[in-house]
Amino acid sequence: MLDSAPLPRLTRRSWLCTFAAAPVIAAAFPAPAIANSKAKGVERVLSLSHQHTGERLKVVYKADGRLIPENLRRIDLVMRDWRTDEVKHIDTDLLDLLWELHRKLETNASIDVLSGYRTPETNAMLRRKSRGVAKNSFHMKGQAVDLRISGRTPRQIRNAALALNKGGVGYYPVSHFVHVDTGAPRAWSAR
Repeated sequence: MLDSAPLPRLTRRSWLCTFAAAPVIAAAFPAPAIANSKAKGVERVLSLSHQHTGERLKVVYKADGRLIPENLRRIDLVMRDWRTDEVKHIDTDLLDLLWELHRKLETNASIDVLSGYRTPETNAMLRRKSRGVAKNSFHMKGQAVDLRISGRTPRQIRNAALALNKGGVGYYPVSHFVHVDTGAPRAWSAR
């Protein structure tokens, strides 16, 4: 049997109080599954620090699955050939690889870029100085970076990159850096 008590009368004041309280109630009881999945998957942020130029950049390069062109240009600039100041578009697959590597390492430290893009001339000069520089380096295509991450050893970075199985991983323990690229999965070590 239904209760026959009369319903309370809703006045303008009671409506206003209800709507004023709605944000407070919503903040106290968020939808956890939706809020958490959006917070983790929507924005891809890279924090870069270039060892040779001193430039630092923390930027969202992808949001809601869409690349942000102006921020990609900012990344291209930071990862340019610092010897010649020539800028080349950095492969977005490399950016995704760096983002995944950073997450796998569970760190907030920026990625310290030693070498991003290299002009063919810079690459040839480095080849004359070292046997460890590939003739057709992925650096010349904007598809490689030599890096360090503060608080993580080169071994930890290498192991995390290998676990991703998404490209080339070069381990340079004596020089204290790791190379990653978007080529076929492969690995090597150098002194």
